[in-house]
Amino acid sequence: MTRQLDQTLTIARREITCLFFSPIAYVVLGLFALGTAMIFLANYGPGEPATLRPTLEGVVWLMIFLVPAISMRLISEEFRSGTIEPLVTAPVTDVQVILGKWLGAMGFLLVLMLPLLALVTVLEITAQPERGPILTGLLGFLLVGALYLSIGTFASAATQNQIIAFLLTVFIICLFTIAMYFLAQASFVTPGLRQATIYLNVNLQFEDFNKGLIDTSDFVYFLSGTALFLFMATKLLESRRWR
Repeated sequence: MTRQLDQTLTIARREITCLFFSPIAYVVLGLFALGTAMIFLANYGPGEPATLRPTLEGVVWLMIFLVPAISMRLISEEFRSGTIEPLVTAPVTDVQVILGKWLGAMGFLLVLMLPLLALVTVLEITAQPERGPILTGLLGFLLVGALYLSIGTFASAATQNQIIAFLLTVFIICLFTIAMYFLAQASFVTPGLRQATIYLNVNLQFEDFNKGLIDTSDFVYFLSGTALFLFMATKLLESRRWR
């Protein structure tokens, strides 16, 4: 068990190192920092509440396009460069490969949080913010990122073309955000289906965390969704062994 964990972490370390050697990582970091700062400045000033809530609401929308830029290369790059063959024939399981790749991307996501932590410091210096909603909001950010990266890992395992992987990830994420929002507003939708679309909407699930609320159903939503897409990514990679 310990050996399997070490192998998974080795893949994760390799992946996060590769990410930081890629120029796209610095583009994503720069765009995220700029977008985060602009959203914060637009919502924080004299007389405004000392909170990150509006900033995190905007940041979650930014993630729809920035997170796929991180995940699009996770497996696709292995296909493109031809390193997928030695990887799948190495003494590691497909689960270890997928988890290692995803954990490496999650490590990059933690680095991506640095601008948010800088804004928390600004709030602490200039005001007296409520720490509870800030902490739960950041937790919600991580859960959203984990789900989006699992979707991106699945999309990246489905194709060797990084652009297609990017577009497929954005498309699936939009199904769980924009499509669910408009479907919930449609007049032809039954009450039962409307409740389902509300539950499936990522942004609505995130809202509870951003308000300072922690609900078990929200955790179940994000953890089960993340596990589902990682499972499907594993099955896609597994199918490569038999081609």
